[in-house]
Amino acid sequence: MIKTIVVPIDIAEKEPGVVALGLARDLAKTQGAKLILLSVVERVPSYIAAQLPEGSHDKTLSGAAARLDEIAAELGLAEMAEVVVREGHPSTEILEYANKIDADMIVIGSHDPGLIDYFLGSVAARVVRHAHCSVLVARKSQT
Repeated sequence: MIKTIVVPIDIAEKEPGVVALGLARDLAKTQGAKLILLSVVERVPSYIAAQLPEGSHDKTLSGAAARLDEIAAELGLAEMAEVVVREGHPSTEILEYANKIDADMIVIGSHDPGLIDYFLGSVAARVVRHAHCSVLVARKSQT
């Protein structure tokens, strides 16, 4: 039985996350599972952070949480979904968070791979390879 589903969403590229969230919502409803929307904000190197206005980092984190709240509300999930924002490398943070909360499943959106993905690999591919729970990769409709 699935009790906890983590849905990583890249707020900069919303569409794959929304596709994944739709599937996760349906799964959560049928399984009675808890739904967690996760966004990861990449760390800014210290030499750059020192040049940014004070409080800009906190503003970025709170902005990511607000955007996740908006996405949840747009899909009618405001009451059902928990929003979490973490800081670091996306695949690492997704995997660490899923392990930390003992998630039963990760539902992650995937975009059309670009040249950089062939050399470095995508976040979804790393999550699939290293997750300790089931992973569902949702692709956007090709129609």
